[in-house]
Amino acid sequence: MSELDEFYQWIITSPNLIEQSKLCSNLNALKPSPVAPDTEYHGNYRLGFVYQHLCTQAFINSPHYQLLAEEIQLSEQGRTLGAIDLIVHNLAQDITEHWEVAIKFYLLHKGHWYGPNAHDQLELKLPHMVNHQLQMSQSDAFKQQCPELNVNSHHLLLQGRLYINPFNHEIVPSHCLDFKLNSSQINGYWCHYSQAHQIKETLYALPKVRWATGKLPDSPIVEPNPQRFIHAQTDSGRFWFVVPDAWPEQNA
Repeated sequence: MSELDEFYQWIITSPNLIEQSKLCSNLNALKPSPVAPDTEYHGNYRLGFVYQHLCTQAFINSPHYQLLAEEIQLSEQGRTLGAIDLIVHNLAQDITEHWEVAIKFYLLHKGHWYGPNAHDQLELKLPHMVNHQLQMSQSDAFKQQCPELNVNSHHLLLQGRLYINPFNHEIVPSHCLDFKLNSSQINGYWCHYSQAHQIKETLYALPKVRWATGKLPDSPIVEPNPQRFIHAQTDSGRFWFVVPDAWPEQNA
């Protein structure tokens, strides 16, 4: 199985970081065909771009959906409003859906969920996706630019992993804002560099494209670095972030 196909399979089978609801969805209903064995990706290889590309392919390969538009750039009076990820037609229900998709990895610290880049926080990302990104398909700018697309429902797909520090014994919240977290996705570990000696397993380096799916048999061993974060996996399958001691106050 190719790296892209492995990531694709992870996307179409993994749950949302947020408990399933009318708004927070997963891709189980798509039942898409696999990506073609000779499929190549020639776009930006940053994780978020690869992820969105594969989400789009899942809708294209689904017998239950039709892709109508993707990455619609909206502006109003010269001001950029943002981009709409996906507009699709649900063939079974005969409705048009707006989907915003993202892959994120958050570490619990003093009651807040931070990304490895600590400027990225789940408490900020969720309301932005719900109150700004998903609302763009109701804006005048969208209706003027895409009058043929009448959106009937909105869906948030936020996948990834949530990490706790086993050496700090912090109470893990069940919610973020008013959203119930999916407890099955709180399955990663993290620690500061000064705590890393307590990790009893070998750490294997993960390039970003494998942050979701995990290491290869020949993945290189990695040592924690006091100056930058590392993301790794152990032989037992546990995912680990090790971050500088100054994180998150001083960003990694």
